[in-house]
Amino acid sequence: MFSARAFITPLARASVRPRVVCLPLSSRLASLRAASTISEAITHDHRELQKYYNEIVNNQDDIDHQTRYGNQFTWELARHSVAEELLVYPAMEKYMGDKGKEHAEHDRKEHHKASLPLLHDHDCRADRPQTQPFVPKHKEIWSILEHHIEDEELRDLPALEEALSSSENRGSSESLAKNFGRTKMFVPSRSHPAAGENPYFEGPMGMLAAAIDHIADLFRKFPDGVISPNPSKK
Repeated sequence: MFSARAFITPLARASVRPRVVCLPLSSRLASLRAASTISEAITHDHRELQKYYNEIVNNQDDIDHQTRYGNQFTWELARHSVAEELLVYPAMEKYMGDKGKEHAEHDRKEHHKASLPLLHDHDCRADRPQTQPFVPKHKEIWSILEHHIEDEELRDLPALEEALSSSENRGSSESLAKNFGRTKMFVPSRSHPAAGENPYFEGPMGMLAAAIDHIADLFRKFPDGVISPNPSKK
């Protein structure tokens, strides 16, 4: 059971800490309008994840840099995965029939495999290599994600776009892309593999986890210049 003090204390601290000046909501929402199709939205996230991963493995002498990009990598991976679970995979099942169900189930399992190494991510820190090796842990995650990304971009997304391009489904890809971006604003920002994988996280438990995650993000370090619906950094 969660105690009230566990929530009140960090909230009280946050109220007296210097706040980061964030970009206006209109600027943040502009990023949601940039992707015109669901394939573009997902591919954009993939490139961002790869960029964050590269910053982690290529800056092993800079613990602060690794910490910031490690948090950003986890933040983006969790939100991307949950949004796919809630929107994209059901769309595959709806518009692609049995083939879509097969693709969606395969992708859900790969998401679950990638999120398991982050189950105890509170012990995996750049400044505590003796607890869990930071870079090897992220290399393990990326080896799974790299295969998953290749499958999605070469097989799943083209098939989904083909199904969405029919006359009766015209505009569905663009609508799905917008909902994908909006959903990422409200879902959990950390990995919760224990929640299951079909879907990844849903309902009241998902909203509770999201609220807790977003409060905790206020006390985590993130890269400078991050633009997001929840730009939390020290």
